[in-house]
Amino acid sequence: IYDLASKCSVLLAKDFVHNTFTVILSEETSNSRSLYVEMNQTVISIHPRLKISKTFSFMEENCQVLDKSLEENTTNLRRETNKIEISNQKGVSLSCDFQYDLCTVTLAGWHHGISAGLFGTNDNEAGNEWMLPNGSFTDNVQEFTQSWQVNKCSLVPKREKPCPITGKQNICKVFFEEPHSLLR
Repeated sequence: IYDLASKCSVLLAKDFVHNTFTVILSEETSNSRSLYVEMNQTVISIHPRLKISKTFSFMEENCQVLDKSLEENTTNLRRETNKIEISNQKGVSLSCDFQYDLCTVTLAGWHHGISAGLFGTNDNEAGNEWMLPNGSFTDNVQEFTQSWQVNKCSLVPKREKPCPITGKQNICKVFFEEPHSLLR
């Protein structure tokens, strides 16, 4: 258990070999935090009180294949009354239970030893859980947590030309964004 006195965003876990997932505890304005989860080119931000935002991080030149990319996206998001579950087909799942303020990250066996962050190295070796990003080790909690801080500015979406709105996007907007929609 770590007591994060720092008000900076920190990397909790990341696949440093295949880049299949990233989980960051983001420091927001007004002393609140959110979880930034990236899987399969999809970014999901989970805020207190079950507020979720989901965006797709596509490059400008991919506008013409946006619909195809959405169809092939393999990130699943399931929301219940007090619980959110995010998973991908690569064996990564994140679950948050807001009734207990508890979030868990579960990794399948093929992520053994290829992830790191404040959650450790995921290789069942107790001796290397306090590894710093540069590969060295520490037994100082403050040094350990500070070493995994991320530049908050890197989480701000890059300014890109918006992709042209497609028919599917208009339907999604009507279903999920309009104030009168039952699916909102």
